[in-house]
Parts: sequence; structure tokens; C-alpha cells
Amino acid sequence: MINLLAARAPRLERVLAKLAREGGSVVLLDGSLIPTQRRSGLPIRRRWSAKHKRRGLLAIALTDVRGRLLWTSTARPARGSEITACRHDDLVGQLRAADLAAIADLGFIGLADGGPAADPAVITGYRNPKGKKLPSAKKLVNQLIAAERAVCEHAFAHLKNWRVLTKLRLDVKWATRLVRALMILNRHEHDIPPHTPPLRPACSG
Repeated sequence: MINLLAARAPRLERVLAKLAREGGSVVLLDGSLIPTQRRSGLPIRRRWSAKHKRRGLLAIALTDVRGRLLWTSTARPARGSEITACRHDDLVGQLRAADLAAIADLGFIGLADGGPAADPAVITGYRNPKGKKLPSAKKLVNQLIAAERAVCEHAFAHLKNWRVLTKLRLDVKWATRLVRALMILNRHEHDIPPHTPPLRPACSG
């Protein structure tokens, strides 16, 4: 069943092309750590995340502006950075090919360095300069980006609500299939209209 659900997960280029055809202009980009149980050996040492101070797998996801999960990447050992994971999938190239942009957090600064003349494929906020304060205009930009990205973080939270993702002991390939299968289940759950109770039959006089 997991394999069947994961097979329905769309490819990155198809997701972006469909969104562009529908008139979309931006996607929301985020990465998240999927915790894994401790095991011995070299592969598990590669799963140590210096950022989160724990072992896990890193997954990158795209959502639309409503917070609907569109695509999840291959699950990779958490020792690598989010930018490295995006470059494995040529995310910037795919965004530029579809004429789309992505809104991301500060962890993705430097992902789309294309020179000052190039349109940004990945839009991020501003970091505080060392020993200085951000100008009010840049603070406002950070607030606007954070407000837009809130729905993306909620989408990841819904995905990680599945208890099976809290104690993974799977191979990376199986973890990727599991995450993509859960993404399909989440999308199906959110696409189902809310239940409307049936109308009571009219009483016969």
C-alpha cells in the first residue's frame, strides 16, 4: 500500500509546470528533520544534525500559498544542509524553467545566487548583521515573509503528526516512500469536503 500511494506522488517538474499553467507565481519552500531512532554504524552517524542536535533524515517540501503540500524530496541524511538537498534536485533550475519563485526562510540564503541582474528564484529575508540591528524596512520584509510562510510550516506539522514518523528505523529509500505516501494521504484528507449532515425528511401530515 505504501508503494502504491508513493507512486502517486508527482515529480517536481510536473508540479511546477501545472502550477504555472494555473496562473501561480510562487511556491513556499521549507525543510524539516524527521527523527530516527539510534542505531550503530556509519549510516546512522551521517544522520546526525548539528542544527537540531539529534539524528534524523532531512526532507524538503513545496506547498502552494494555501499550505497544500505539492511535492516532497528524497529523504536524505540530516548531516547535509537544506541548500545541499535542494541542489541535489536542481530546485533553482526547475523554478526558473517554470518561471516561478519560492519563498523560504533564512536557512536558504545563498541558494539562488545568480548575480545582481538575475531575478531571484528563491526569496528569503535578511539576517541581522553581526553587532548591528536590522533597519526597519528589512524587519518589515522579514515579517511579511514569515506571515506568508506560516501555512507552509502548518503543512509540515500536519505531515509530522503521523506517529509513524516519530520513531523511524527504516532505510532511506523506504523513508522516502513513506513520506510521499503520507503526503498523498494528507492531500486526500484535505481535499475531502466537510461532512454535511443529511436533511431530515419532511414529516407527512
